Amino acid sequence: MREVVRSNDPVRLSFLTALLAESGIEAVMMDLHASIMEGSIGALERRLMVLDEDYERARALLEEAGEDW
Repeated sequence: MREVVRSNDPVRLSFLTALLAESGIEAVMMDLHASIMEGSIGALERRLMVLDEDYERARALLEEAGEDW
C-alpha cells in the first residue's frame, strides 16, 4: 500500500475517501486509533492509503480535484 494523503483534518480525509470510492478506488485510513489515543492534539497525522496498483490513478484523481500536496 502507498500513502496518497497525510492529514489531521477528518473532514478532508472523509471527502477524499468518498472521492476515491466513487472512482472505484478503495482507500484505507491508517493511524486513526493512534491519533485518537494521543488526544487529538494533532501530533500524529492520519494517512490515507491505496493499493500500489491504484496509486497513480488515485494521485491523478486527487490532483484533478484540486488537492494540493
